Amino acid sequence: METPAAVVTPAVYGASDRPPRGDYSRGGAVLADYTCPQDWASYTPADHDTYRRLYERQVAQLPGLACDAFIKALPSLGVKDRIPRFDELNERLHRATGWEIVAVPGLIPELPFFTLLANRKFPVTDWIRKPEEFDYIVEPDVFHDLFGHVPMLFDPTFADYVQRYGQGGIKAHDLGAGEKLARLYWYTVEFGLIRQPDGLRAYGAGILSSVGELKHAVLSDEPRRLPLDLLRTMRTRYKIDTYQANYFVIDSFKQLFDLTEPDFTPLYESLEVATDIEAGVLLPGESGKA
Repeated sequence: METPAAVVTPAVYGASDRPPRGDYSRGGAVLADYTCPQDWASYTPADHDTYRRLYERQVAQLPGLACDAFIKALPSLGVKDRIPRFDELNERLHRATGWEIVAVPGLIPELPFFTLLANRKFPVTDWIRKPEEFDYIVEPDVFHDLFGHVPMLFDPTFADYVQRYGQGGIKAHDLGAGEKLARLYWYTVEFGLIRQPDGLRAYGAGILSSVGELKHAVLSDEPRRLPLDLLRTMRTRYKIDTYQANYFVIDSFKQLFDLTEPDFTPLYESLEVATDIEAGVLLPGESGKA
C-alpha cells in the first residue's frame, strides 16, 4: 500500500512570478507519485457552473475543427452540467482502453508524470479556474484536462501512443533529455493537428479546450504548419502564453505511434549538438503549409 509523501514539490514550467496553483499538502493526502483523492464534495455550485459554461461554449466550436476521434468520444465524459466524478468516468475509460484518470493537485515534475503515463494513468488537475479566468488560464485546470485530454484516451491507437510516450519519457529523464522530449508532447498531445480526408483538424488538448486557439490553429493563415518530424519537433521551442506559431501535422494516429517505436537514443545524441529553433521560424526548404 502506498503511503503519503512527507513533502511533494510542485513543478514550474516556463517563466512565472508566482508559485504554481494547487494545494500540494492536502493534509497529507498527496502521495509520493503526486496523486490524491478527488475531493468532489469541495466543488461549489459556482465551480460546477463554470465547468458547464466552459463545456457548452467549447462544444459549439467543435464542428469542422475537431478531429473525428475526439467528437466521437466526447459523450463518454458523461455529465455536462457539472464536474464529473473521476471514479464514474474511469469505469467507461478503463473498459475502452485500459486507462484511468488520477487526480493531482496541479503541475507535477517530469519523472512522476512520465511514470503515471507509462502505467496508463493520466494525471488530471482537480481544481477549476475562477470566473474571472473564464477566457484564459495559463496552467491546466480540471476543464482543460478532462475536456481536452480524456476523450482522446478513448481512441485505442492514441491511447497506446501516450503510454509509449510515458515509457520513453522515463528513459529520457535518465538520459537528461526530458526537456527535449517534452516538446514532442507539447506539439502532439497538447497542440497537434491531423489531416483527415475532409481537411485539417485538431487533436491536441491545448487547442481543443481553447475557444480562440481552435480557430487559429485550424483556419488561420498566420501559423506555420509543418509535417511532424521527430528531430525538427524536439528542436523547436514553444510559448506557453500565446497562440502557437508552429503546429506539426500528422496523417494518422498510427503514423504517430509508429514514429515513436524506434529507440530515441540516437535522436538524443543528435539533439545534443543541434541548435534550438525558435517558434515560428522556417528552415530552408520548408513552406509552413503542410
